Parts: sequence; structure tokens; C-alpha cells
Amino acid sequence: MRLIIAEKPSLARAIAEALPGNAKRQDGAINCGDTIVTWCLGHLLEQAAPEAYDPADKQWRLDRLPIVPTTWQLAPRSKARGQLAVIRKLIKQASEVVHAGDPDREGQLLVQEVIEHLKYRGPVQRLLISDLNRPAVSRALSKLRPNTEFQPLFQAAQARSRADWLYGINLTRAWTLTGRQAGHDGVLSVGRVQTPVLGLIVRRDNAIRDFVPHPFYPLWVDLKVAQGQLRAWWAPKEHQPLDDQGRLIDRTPADALAAQLPNAHGTLTQLDQQEKRQAPPLPYSLSALQVDAARRHGLSAQMVLDICQRLYEQHKLITYPRSDCRYLPEEHLTLAQRSLSGACQNDEALQQWLKGADFSLRSKAWNDKQVGAHHALAPTGKPADFSQLSATEGHVFRLVVRNVMAQFYRPLRTFEVKAEFTLLNEAFRARGQSILDPGWKPLFTTRDETPPLPPLTQGEPCQALGAGIEEKETRPPEPFTDASLIKAMMNIGRYVDDAEVRRTLRDTDGLGTEATRAGIIETLVQRGYLVRKQKALRATKLGSALIAALPSAVSTPERTALWEQRLRAISEQQDDPDAFQQALLDDLRGLLRHSDAGRLRHSLQTAPGETGGPAKHAGTNNKQRGNVKRKPAKQR
Repeated sequence: MRLIIAEKPSLARAIAEALPGNAKRQDGAINCGDTIVTWCLGHLLEQAAPEAYDPADKQWRLDRLPIVPTTWQLAPRSKARGQLAVIRKLIKQASEVVHAGDPDREGQLLVQEVIEHLKYRGPVQRLLISDLNRPAVSRALSKLRPNTEFQPLFQAAQARSRADWLYGINLTRAWTLTGRQAGHDGVLSVGRVQTPVLGLIVRRDNAIRDFVPHPFYPLWVDLKVAQGQLRAWWAPKEHQPLDDQGRLIDRTPADALAAQLPNAHGTLTQLDQQEKRQAPPLPYSLSALQVDAARRHGLSAQMVLDICQRLYEQHKLITYPRSDCRYLPEEHLTLAQRSLSGACQNDEALQQWLKGADFSLRSKAWNDKQVGAHHALAPTGKPADFSQLSATEGHVFRLVVRNVMAQFYRPLRTFEVKAEFTLLNEAFRARGQSILDPGWKPLFTTRDETPPLPPLTQGEPCQALGAGIEEKETRPPEPFTDASLIKAMMNIGRYVDDAEVRRTLRDTDGLGTEATRAGIIETLVQRGYLVRKQKALRATKLGSALIAALPSAVSTPERTALWEQRLRAISEQQDDPDAFQQALLDDLRGLLRHSDAGRLRHSLQTAPGETGGPAKHAGTNNKQRGNVKRKPAKQR
């Protein structure tokens, strides 16, 4: 008997439907003749609690830290024991096992840890499915690969799981116990991803709170040129009173210049004119979709993830959503017209976009070299029944279809002009843009473009018609929203001060993964560290106090982003899991020495921030559970 173990029931059903013969449901499995398909329910196993290694560690004590298992143990999750028993019974009868976890690092861990926990020693094949439609599943079933090829990916995922346990268990116990000494009755949860994310928000809130506005004075002049008029802006020289962004902060020189400008004559001294071509935006990764859906439709990152899961599992309208890739396999190009035609059948807006598509075009999105375990989000081709979709599901589905549809539109072609005029020995700059071919642009609602300038010629004369000074004030940075926070987590190198580390991080995955970013935000809300105020995410007093009391290295992105880089190296057989864990332990021992009740007491008493406690309800992610009461589960 061949046993296929899927990550979740919806995937198991899709596999069973693609197998030959009549499928018959049985307890916890589907019988398909000589093949039985069973499933996990997300993680069936979790890292064992500290007391499983030593009963003395059931009680939280500072003198017991750090807790470091010598031989790692897994324990069944409380709600998973029944399904684990089903798999245990079936695996004893199996002559071959097929691992059908999701095609990512966590999916590799989720099923393989069950296979190893149940001590199966026979052959294991790997089934990679990113599209639940029957033809795609049938193709995947014909391309099974030895699971041994994915052992490095499993080792990286296992190293991540153990490291998260070490980091979260030890630091959470340390700061919770220190908090009790400081008078705080409650768990202070610390994690290697959640805490730097909280740190980003606390530092942004502090920058907003501490911001002192100052006025600045842009000066404009309306110029008459040979073929029309335009408005240009003064570019003050360095000796003028300027801020760090080159803005004039004393009005006096602007007043003096403005008084001399009317009827002054000058010359167009620099002219840069060029045609630009802009390729269509690539199909979405999950994070890129979360950013756009938050901006356009006000959806939280967790809402977008949940919607995508339903579009993938329940409605089978899109491919595997938890992807960090924005490229599509080249073999999908020949199927694209058919899949897009199917996806657009029942929607007027999609039909209009389809009519404008030119399927003879090929964009850079179709690139096998850029596709790893999974590819960008794409429609499966199944016609959508919009009567069965919620409004938000319809919005997200249209976004996914649109970004793939855009690959069959011409590039956006613009004519861009930058001009610098000299009057009274001062420089005045103007810029404009005209659209030569809108290409893919009509599919996207965007802000207004820079208006065009009249035709210009290098060296032509100009005359000032009038001038004026605007009185403006600098503005504080914007608070984080779901969209900007997800984008910050994707591009975490921008928030790193060290230039060398920033260069190292430029090509890494960022903070968290596609599958966990939304859950991390919701976890911080649930634990009372963040609150939502309209679209903004703001730190609470508790969240601000925790960041103030922790060593800065725990709440800044460098460590966790470099950690993620080492995990990737392990998955590519360029690093060793044991060396990674030893480096973590050395780091951890140093951090534990910094727990300070006096510092924490002071921060709890003085920290600014919003009022708010733990949320009663929050979105969950079935691959990342970490609800903490008196002891943490998985801290990230």
C-alpha cells in the first residue's frame, strides 16, 4: 500500500480526486485502491515543553536559564492526537510513503517530522503541489521526487524550530521573571521575529512623538518659453540656510529673490529628455499582494492571507498562495490564455481587461531560473462564481488575475523631461512627463502623473512672469500600517544602520516569511503590544516598555535577518545546523545577562504609548501558533 500524507485535508481531497479509481472516505483518510491519502492538520507535533526534559523546569526560575535540551523531543499537539493515531496505524501498513507537504520550508518540516516521529524506515517520495486543480495535481503526481533531495530543507526548518524554542523559551522566561521583580504580573513574550517587528513600530512611534516641525519655503517662478508656459522651482545653493534635505528654512533669501524675479530674463541651461519604457508589475508574491490589498482595499495582512487560503483551498481559483516568488514557470506561458479566459468569464471588469490582452507578448515574468519550490500567485483558470465569493474575496481574486493579465500588455512608454533654467544667476528646475503608450497602465488605478512641459530647446530664452513663495512645514514620519509594515519586513535592510550588514541583507528574504508575517502582526496585537487605530498600527505602553527594557540587539532586525540568511544557507548545504545552534547559544547566554529588574521597572512606569490590552480575538495561522499564558509555545 502506498500512503500519501498531505499537509491538510483540502490538499488530501485534491490528491484523491486526481488518483484513478473510486475514492472512499474512511476515518481520517481517503481510500483510493492501492493508495491511501491521509493528512495532517497543520503541525501535529510541537517542541516538547522544558519539563519534558527535566521536571524541575516546570517552575520558572532565573537560575535554571538557559534551558538547552541535549536530545530534542517532539510532543503531539493536544488537538492532533486522534489524527496522529490514524497516521500511525496507516504508516505501519505502508510499503511506500509520499510526503505531500506544502512546497516550502515549513511544509517540508510539518510532514517529515511526523514520518520520522512514527519511525517509518521505508522509501519516501516527495509530491510538490502548488495548484489544486485536477490537471495540475495529476501532473505533480507524475513527477514524484525522492524525499532525500529535500533533506537540507528539512534540516533548515528543524534548525529554525529548535532555535525559535531556545530563543523564545529562555528570553520569555527571563524577562517575565524580571518583570515580576519589577511589579508586572503577566508574561512578557520575546521572540526572534516578533520582537524586532515590535521594535520597528516603537521606534517609528517615538520618532513621530519626538518630531519637532520646522517651516520651509519653496519658491516658484512661472516662466514664459518659446512654445508656452511652465512653473519651475528654485534650487538654492549650499551656502543658503538649508535643512538636511536641501529645503530653505529661512524665508529672507526667498523674499529677496522673489522681489527681483518678475520680468527677469534667463536661459534654459540644462535639458534632459528621454523616452522610458516600464515593464508591467510582476505577478504577486503573498507579501506583495498583502501590501497592495491593504492600500487599495484596507485589508489587514492576516485578512489577505485568510482570503488567499480560501481562494486556493475552498474555491480553487488561485495557485498556492504562501509564495515568496514573483515569477512563473515557462511551461505556464502556453496555458496562460486558457487560464485567464476561464478566470475572467463571469466578471465585466476582467472581461474588459482580457479583450485588451495580446497573448503573443512574453514578459520577463516567465522565467524558470527565478522559480524555486513555488511560483507567483496566478489564477488556476477555473471560472469564478462571484455569487459564492465575498466582496473582499472578489477584490483579492481580481488583483491576482490583473497582475498576471498585465504580462500580456505592452510596456508603459513615457517621454520624460527635466529642465534647469538660469535666471539672476540662480537655478530653477522643472520636470514633466507625457504618456506615449499607456500599455498596462489602465489596468492599475494610480496617482496622477506629472503633467507634461511645453516643447523645449536647449539654450532657449525664458522670461519670468511672476513668482511666489509657499510656506510649508515639515511633517513627521507616517505611522506603520499593515501595508507599510509588511513592506518594511520584506525590505528590512533599509532599517539597518550598519552598511556592511545592509549590503548582506539586500538579497535575503527579510524579516519573517511569506507564511508568517501576517500572523506575527496579529500575535503582537493579541498579546497587547500593538493596537490598531484606524489603519495605523501603534505600540501600547506595554509594548514600548518591553522594547525600552530589552537589549537593543533583541529588538533590532540585524540578528534575525542574518539568522534567516543562515537558515537559507543550511537549506542550500552551505552551513551546518549544529554550528548555527552553538552560535545561537553563545549569543543567548550574553543576552540573558542583560535582564535587569530596575531598568524594566523604570520603563514600565515611564514608557509612552497607547492604552490597550491583549486582544480577545485575532487571526491565526495554522503553521504558527504561539498563544502564551503562563508558558510560551513557539516564540517567533
